[in-house]
Amino acid sequence: MKRIAYWIICGVVACCLASCGGKKGSSDTTPKDSVQVPEFSADSAMASISTQCAFGPRTLGSQAHEECAQYIENAFRAAGCEVQRQEADFTFYNGQRYKGCNIIASYRPELTERILLCSHWDSRPWADNDPDPANHHKPVTAANDGASGVAVMIEVARLLKEQAPQVGVDFVCFDAEDAGVPEWETAFSGDDQATWCLGSQYWAEHPHRADFRFGILLDMVGGKGATFYKELFSQRYASSVVALVWDAAKDAGYSSAFVDEDGGGITDDHLPLNRVADIPTIDIIPYYPNMEHSFGPTWHTMNDTPENIDPNTLKAVGQTLLQVIYTY
Repeated sequence: MKRIAYWIICGVVACCLASCGGKKGSSDTTPKDSVQVPEFSADSAMASISTQCAFGPRTLGSQAHEECAQYIENAFRAAGCEVQRQEADFTFYNGQRYKGCNIIASYRPELTERILLCSHWDSRPWADNDPDPANHHKPVTAANDGASGVAVMIEVARLLKEQAPQVGVDFVCFDAEDAGVPEWETAFSGDDQATWCLGSQYWAEHPHRADFRFGILLDMVGGKGATFYKELFSQRYASSVVALVWDAAKDAGYSSAFVDEDGGGITDDHLPLNRVADIPTIDIIPYYPNMEHSFGPTWHTMNDTPENIDPNTLKAVGQTLLQVIYTY
């Protein structure tokens, strides 16, 4: 997520892209309330978060990064997905180059009716928002800001294997999302926005396929007390998908987590997917209205650890995604 970019609570009415995403046509006559939606296991997602974090911060070039990549690949394969790495060279804001990879897992790739789910899996190399300045150059464990979204997707994939929906699903774990200019850097004078979301920028220019009805990005979906507002760019590019997901949250019993109010705009992995890949994609990202930066108390700090993850938040997001997939 682009952390220097800001949230703006505003009354903007987002453009409605009626042709993008939304429900299938009237030929699908299966009553929504007759579909059995599987139960999302927050305990399973919590276990995945702990496993990812046990490797250490997943910064590019580290052993933890490679070990976690192998874990993610194996977890999706165990869920019956076809898995591939999309390797790339990423140049950070300071000119340092790293080899990284997007991890792509496809459930029933032969189906042409498809949904894209995505999250980033890397760790922020610098805890530049930590209250202790001594920690500002240390890497973040990234339990919420990275591992939570991946964990939710792995659990969703496991359930797809057990109970097949009528649509195909692709899961993409983006690398180098949190590579953006740190708060303490004063010498950088380039395009700050372009230093974030490097993996999704690359994927948007080199998608493994492009026949998605819509996409849903998960970012920091495990925080304590987290609520999710309707993000500005999500509404601008994919308003019908926002409506679809928020309706699904209501149907699943989680309308208190998915607040029916407008949020602000954030530079995140969904922007390259909308602007470059032309896939209508929304961002499920928390908004804490009473905090200065709005992303929650552990954001880019040394406290972003599994102990500060709330299973109830994981459950709300995971069950909502399943509601979307199985009733779409």
